[in-house]
Amino acid sequence: MAINFEQALGVHPNTLAFRTQRAKVLASNLANVDTPNYKARDISFEDAMSQVANEARAKHLARRRPQDYELLYRAPQQPARDGNTVELGVEQAQFAANAMAFQTSTTFLNMKLSGLKKAINGQ
Repeated sequence: MAINFEQALGVHPNTLAFRTQRAKVLASNLANVDTPNYKARDISFEDAMSQVANEARAKHLARRRPQDYELLYRAPQQPARDGNTVELGVEQAQFAANAMAFQTSTTFLNMKLSGLKKAINGQ
């Protein structure tokens, strides 16, 4: 009996790809905190996962590449005079929350892989 890894691993590989891409976007925001007219960007987890789910329902064979996620502009609470919309505290909090979510997804994926290993070994 063959193992379908896409079914066995579920959404976790897609979630890790999303979290990795989001970390890059948030890191770019942090790197440009002092760049005039730089606009803070982000990616919506809900939108990204609903796109993945819609593609799965449509049975598209091509996987969504992380760079295909739609980048959104973040609305600042207090925009700077130089046109920069990056707020250091907000970006640091978002980066930390994303890192924790990445770790959680990694833990779930490791649990799935551990279960598959046990099944393969007949335990």
